[in-house]
Amino acid sequence: MLTPNVNVSHGEAAPVIASDAPDRVQCFQFGFTPRWAKKQFYTINARSEGDHNTANDPRYTGAMGILQKPMFRQSIRDRRCLIIADAFIEGPEREKLTKPYVVYPKTGERPMAFAGIWDEWSDPATGSLTRSFAILTTVANGVLQAIGHHRSPVVLDPGDERAWVDLSTPLQDITALMRPCSEGRLNAYPITSAIRDPRANGSHLLQPVGERIHPEWTYEIHESMESFGMGESRAKSQRGHGQQGSLF
Repeated sequence: MLTPNVNVSHGEAAPVIASDAPDRVQCFQFGFTPRWAKKQFYTINARSEGDHNTANDPRYTGAMGILQKPMFRQSIRDRRCLIIADAFIEGPEREKLTKPYVVYPKTGERPMAFAGIWDEWSDPATGSLTRSFAILTTVANGVLQAIGHHRSPVVLDPGDERAWVDLSTPLQDITALMRPCSEGRLNAYPITSAIRDPRANGSHLLQPVGERIHPEWTYEIHESMESFGMGESRAKSQRGHGQQGSLF
């Protein structure tokens, strides 16, 4: 059984659906180490554009340079995965997590899936095996731009998720998926900067401290509550209220 974690840090385990077993959930380490590395890395993001689009122009539609990056070029071809999450945390490019936001599916479809790559690394000293992953990033869509951030995870449409982990999918189709999702799929609201402490955890960290990027006028809060976790509670049924569960 997965333990809710609203503040996943590098080196921690998180649920993925990987290309070697696309019909089941596995837990891999967050922080990618390629199979050929002599020491362990904790690379959490992989730029879809690689060394292209250094200005992070949101209008970029050119080549996906990840195909040529030595660290990622093999895994993008033969070890892809879906990273399962209810939301993600992001802040402005300059203030970072001193001014954090929760970014979540506006439509209420949870969880969502980020495009990822994975690999299996063998420790030369001990022979122990570690499976780890990185999240692919792309240019910011409208919601991330409103926050002031220059990048976004590649959030896959539900209809594209199986194609991403199917290694028979043509590579040109895979690169076509490395684009920002539509602005209408996501919304965001500010939360406490306490989230920047990697030791901090708990759903209280996700409570809004300000207004959403896009107002959501219609919502319902039911008096019927259910217990979960360590005595916490949440609304049993709600629509458009924006409360989030675990990020992974």
